[in-house]
Amino acid sequence: MEGTVTWVDGVRFVGTASSGHSVVMDGPESAGGQNSGLRPMELLLLGVGGCSSFDVVQILKKARAPIEGCEAELSARRADAVPAVFEAIHLHFKVRGRGLKAAAVARAVALSAEKYCSASIMLGKGGVEITHSHEIIEVHGEEEASA
Repeated sequence: MEGTVTWVDGVRFVGTASSGHSVVMDGPESAGGQNSGLRPMELLLLGVGGCSSFDVVQILKKARAPIEGCEAELSARRADAVPAVFEAIHLHFKVRGRGLKAAAVARAVALSAEKYCSASIMLGKGGVEITHSHEIIEVHGEEEASA
């Protein structure tokens, strides 16, 4: 895996991954930015959520669970000192479907947390307290859900 981060102006940068996809990173106006992109630490937090969500959805699909949607709500606590590293991250999964089994969703979340999510496991080994919770939202009738 490779990438490039290029300074644009002020404190704005564009990160481009070897896949060819790019993301804008910027700071608040108080730090010389224009607030035109994600903060790098926000990007790191979203990466953890994306990595773990990918696992949960794939595990449930592989188990042929009737999943119709998955949302991860993320909350993080950072140190008050420099460097303002993450001290704790909590991931709360809202998994939608018709007749999802509680044990299957709990298993998918646990497997992601303990075995598959490289991002959260790496941060956990670095001293970040990573916790997970989940809820199942039953879809009824003609409700639309997206995975």
